[in-house]
Amino acid sequence: MSLADIAYLPETPAHDPEIDAINEEAFGPGRFARAAYKIREGGPHERALSFVAMDGGAVVASVRMTRIVAGKGTALMLGPLAVRPAYKNVGIGRRLVAIALEAAAKAGSAAVVLVGDEPYYGPLGFTRIPYGQIAMPRPVDYNRVLAHEIAPGAVAALTGMVHHADAVPASETA
Repeated sequence: MSLADIAYLPETPAHDPEIDAINEEAFGPGRFARAAYKIREGGPHERALSFVAMDGGAVVASVRMTRIVAGKGTALMLGPLAVRPAYKNVGIGRRLVAIALEAAAKAGSAAVVLVGDEPYYGPLGFTRIPYGQIAMPRPVDYNRVLAHEIAPGAVAALTGMVHHADAVPASETA
């Protein structure tokens, strides 16, 4: 495999079966119990802001973005990011994140949030959200809740419970 052979493309519905297989391989059945997964259950991801890495005709990695709301703030949630084992540690995941962040900025998103490892995502512009600022619908290690701010002040506007943008309870919209 040569990195020159990898093509980065917007996700399409035809990629879904391979993306599902990559996510199962990367995260196993436990992924369904995670806080980020619970948020993503609230509605569809943003296909126009989600991308795949292709080697020939095969999807070898993917990243998805989902619209979220927390308090008066809005953002995108990045994830899952998954790379097939044979393609790890060569920069494909980082390239997908960079492409997704660029697309988020062009689309006018104010911030991007994720649950992930700071040593991996920190060099890509993510920092920890202050403790107690937001809450997740399932247990999560808040040391791993990170944000990339695109518009100044956008991360500070994210407060309280995080919801999929299509699944905000009426009690929180009043």
